[in-house]
Amino acid sequence: MNFLRNKLDKLKPHFTKGGKYARFQSVFEGFETFMFVPDKVTFKGSHIRDSIDLKRTMTVVIIALLPALLFGSYNTGLQHFRSTGVDPSVLQAFWFGFLKILPLIIVSYVVGLGIEFIAAQIRGHEINEGYLVTGLLIPLIMPVDVPLWMLALAVAFSVILGKEVFGGTGMNVFNPALLARAFLFFSYPAWMTGDKVWTAGLTAGKNVVDGFSGATPLSLSAAGEIAKLPSFMNMFIGTIPGSVGETSTIAILIGAAILIITGVGSWKIMVSVFGGGLSMGLLMNALSANSYMEIPFYYHFVMGGFAFGAVFMATDPVTGSQTERGKWIYGFLIGVLSILIRVLNPAYPEGVMLAILLMNVFAPLIDYYVVQSNIKKRLKRAKVATNTLTK
Repeated sequence: MNFLRNKLDKLKPHFTKGGKYARFQSVFEGFETFMFVPDKVTFKGSHIRDSIDLKRTMTVVIIALLPALLFGSYNTGLQHFRSTGVDPSVLQAFWFGFLKILPLIIVSYVVGLGIEFIAAQIRGHEINEGYLVTGLLIPLIMPVDVPLWMLALAVAFSVILGKEVFGGTGMNVFNPALLARAFLFFSYPAWMTGDKVWTAGLTAGKNVVDGFSGATPLSLSAAGEIAKLPSFMNMFIGTIPGSVGETSTIAILIGAAILIITGVGSWKIMVSVFGGGLSMGLLMNALSANSYMEIPFYYHFVMGGFAFGAVFMATDPVTGSQTERGKWIYGFLIGVLSILIRVLNPAYPEGVMLAILLMNVFAPLIDYYVVQSNIKKRLKRAKVATNTLTK
């Protein structure tokens, strides 16, 4: 690493003000800070230095996403071979799935980082590491067979209109990864809904054995075919059709443990999302107006992207609530709305995406009222204390 550090130090003067390549300073700094901790120090004012910076936060989230990515690679291959009537080995299924997912990851990072590099050059700002996580999240919430050009459009939309127009990393109102999914959902619904898009190869209609449909638990529930649902254990493990990284609740919970232990993800939001889903699920069970409402409430936790959204999307520190009490309210409402949209609106069987995007809008309002409530309580306590002293 010393060799690389020395090489960068020799090149640095060429990319600073007055250097031959000064106009590419932001690009150079982006690569430098990706490899090494910045050596900048403060010259005035009081500052607290913490070992956790944006780069390390993003690294922890990527590590937490790896279990979902690895299992998603295996499950992608497994579902493909099942559709062709083949019983694959673990390695065979994983390798096939990995090769199918890899182009999605490459397109996501090339397009997203390319736009961020251009935006940084235009503004003359440093390149932030915020897209390192978004670039991996987007492929994990997409159908594996989505055309790469559609994915590129969705990434460009989410980065430009969902992030850069607001000022870049830390300034965006909506979760960029969910915006990419929403863009495809409303622009190209045929590639985001139905039974064929969730299994590699089904869209081509080749070598599919009789009886294999590729239907997800959510689509079966929306159609009222509750008897055809996979077992709870199969859904918990994740050997079912679905988005690349959303099927395995076990893998997602491992990621949740990593985020909670490191303090990167808010356990309050995670718990409250499941709490909101529990409350609405029990209410639906009590009403039982249709077959979807009769599904045991805990099934919702392992169906679709509920767990993935609760752990990796709702906990986004930029678009979620910042106050401690606000986190409980924010997460609870996401859980409630997710189940409500699922059960009462069959046109949107996956309610988590819309619920989180909607609550992204209301997160600042929640924090505002929480802060105002705290101010009123403190003023009231101060007034009581003053009256006591004057008596």
